[in-house]
Amino acid sequence: MSVNHVEPETFWVKPTPHVPNSALPVVVYRKALSDTSPENILSAIERNGWLKGGQWKTYKVAHFHSNTHECYGIIRGNTTYLLGKSPEDADIDDEGNPNGTKFFAEAGDVFVLPAGVAHCSVKSDGDYEFIGLYPGGPLVDGERFNLNYARDGAEKTRELAKKSAAVPVPDKDPLYGLGGPLPKLWKEAASHA
Repeated sequence: MSVNHVEPETFWVKPTPHVPNSALPVVVYRKALSDTSPENILSAIERNGWLKGGQWKTYKVAHFHSNTHECYGIIRGNTTYLLGKSPEDADIDDEGNPNGTKFFAEAGDVFVLPAGVAHCSVKSDGDYEFIGLYPGGPLVDGERFNLNYARDGAEKTRELAKKSAAVPVPDKDPLYGLGGPLPKLWKEAASHA
């Protein structure tokens, strides 16, 4: 198992009329994995209680999970993600700020999306492929993760925002376990929400 110790990057994505997004930041570990084989990614992350949900290639449909946080380990290639924006949202909000943000990820990167943050690939190269992992523990409503396609109206989005905000902060960072930065970063952000 090959995990590099890197400082995480963080950034926030504000809510939109169709996407709850989160008061917790997206956490990115650039080049955290030297060996990007699926076996190494699983070995590095599953030992910290995050469970494999699937292995996928480019997924260009905006969606979010209101019942779990999500970790991606990038196997190969690269992609640009659009985070925090629904196809129903305008490009610019009422205050003149952009809805959503673009984020580049490549082989060896690991990042964690808080529950409620919409995401989709907009452009991929190099046969992009990743593994999605989710905090262990009991299933929520019988599912490891649900799919919301960010097309609901404001009332339903508010309900999903409450559900997303109620997802507990994991005890363990997906890469660095109990002493890792993710739980501390998220608990601190939650205390200011």
